Amino acid sequence: MKVSQKIYIYSGCIWCVLFGFMSFYWALGGMIGVKTLGGTILKHAMERDSSFILIVWITGFLKLGGGLFLLLLLKSWPQKVHRIIYFIALIGGLFLFLYGLANFITLLLAFIGQLSMEIEGYALKWRLFFWEPFWMLGGVLFILSSSKFKQGISNDYG
Repeated sequence: MKVSQKIYIYSGCIWCVLFGFMSFYWALGGMIGVKTLGGTILKHAMERDSSFILIVWITGFLKLGGGLFLLLLLKSWPQKVHRIIYFIALIGGLFLFLYGLANFITLLLAFIGQLSMEIEGYALKWRLFFWEPFWMLGGVLFILSSSKFKQGISNDYG
């Protein structure tokens, strides 16, 4: 696999690690950036609701797991395993992108006054201009990683 193909995998892995560490920071009680999430997420974070904190820990580990999973794309695998890894990465990327896009559209409708949401303007802007595009970026990185992985294996098998 060429360096140009690996860059998406490494970038996606870095995205996952950064995102995971944000979750761990918040799970440990860090409050920087929590107000940018707004709504019920902010409420649960401020109350330090134990079930919510457990979810934040779990999502942190899932995000790190996504980064480790992307590293599997750096290795050559038997054809059957390759297909499974490719489709998991592709479907994961589509899910991340569509999740961010759906939230973006919903928040955009709230931003322009077409939808009523219980989220203050500060958090609405952060979610609209940072968090949802960040989710979509992760999705794009997973999709590109899977695509480059598929190209790399096609080149290996001729």
